[in-house]
Amino acid sequence: MGEDVRLRAVVVLAQGMAAAHTPRESWRAAARGACRALSGSFAALSVWERDLGRLRVLVNVGERAEGEEEFPEREAYPVNEFPEITEFLHERWAGGGEPHAWVETAAGPSEASVPGYCHQRVAALRRRGRGCCVVAPVVLHGRAWGELYVARPVGAPVFGRKDADFATVLASVVAAGIAQTERLEEARRLAFTDALTGLANRRAVDLRLEEAVERHRAEGAVVSLVVCDVNGLKRVNDTRGHAVGDRLLERFGSVLSLCGAMLPGTLAARLGGDEFCLLAVGPPADDVVRVADELCVRASELELGDGVACGVASTQDPIGEVHSARRLFRLADAAQYRAKAARAVKPVVAGREGADDPVVRLANSETARPPGERRRFRGRWARP
Repeated sequence: MGEDVRLRAVVVLAQGMAAAHTPRESWRAAARGACRALSGSFAALSVWERDLGRLRVLVNVGERAEGEEEFPEREAYPVNEFPEITEFLHERWAGGGEPHAWVETAAGPSEASVPGYCHQRVAALRRRGRGCCVVAPVVLHGRAWGELYVARPVGAPVFGRKDADFATVLASVVAAGIAQTERLEEARRLAFTDALTGLANRRAVDLRLEEAVERHRAEGAVVSLVVCDVNGLKRVNDTRGHAVGDRLLERFGSVLSLCGAMLPGTLAARLGGDEFCLLAVGPPADDVVRVADELCVRASELELGDGVACGVASTQDPIGEVHSARRLFRLADAAQYRAKAARAVKPVVAGREGADDPVVRLANSETARPPGERRRFRGRWARP
């Protein structure tokens, strides 16, 4: 393969990873790009999980053998079966060398093999009908992160030293792409995470609630929203300091997360200040109410604060048509406000007090509310 061709292959690989929007897309682009660049028939990208002592396969591309999945859930190999993972990628490199790729063949050592190495990969090549492979360490942030693996079928030209050297270059390009993906993922995580509690933030709720209501309108999915207001936060801040107030918010956030986990797929979030919420898509309304009730009980048992005021609104209850996220949020907010005003120890649920449900009436009344029930609904949902 000429230098110009290889340079183009490097550019294509880098561009493919740069265009990826998710880690999986990035892994696939890396493996596909390396497979094409080395004229392979199969490629895989794996990560070295030091804490678990294993090499876990992230993606398989190309001509997969029976049982090989594109994104395997459980394909992992103990490092004791592959001693070069620790010996070659760590000790030899740490001893002053550089992380270079090497070649293995189903027939035995080749000119680009690491002297003295013959292990499980050889048996794997034979078992899967492959003739040879080149294995390149992927080094990220100065540490061995994993490996890039490209194979050719039986009868194809065996990888040589130049191929191994080129694989080392490709692995460095892959490492740069993975680092960029990790930075983007961290930026996304921070953009949708509350810094104090580690829960989702208001921006995450906005997006998820919009999507959930669209699913409700299109498929009839049950969407339920639990809005909570931590009681006594101001008193804690005023008498014991904001650091203690923050601890109350953190502890309630943990309780909210624990209760949310009782409903699969539920989003637990801090909306801001002392307001939190749970967003559930799919579970029946009664299940959501039971979890909200459990949340109230657990919040009352915290050593700080005075429990929580909790409101629930679900599309499965008689609350009228829900055409927008704003509508559901107003209903849950109105239920929470009523719980707060009544000092209720249990959640107030919109639509469960008959035809003239006071919560639904409050949510429907944007300007002319009875004295004592005036409330400015917050955030983006306050806009018409």
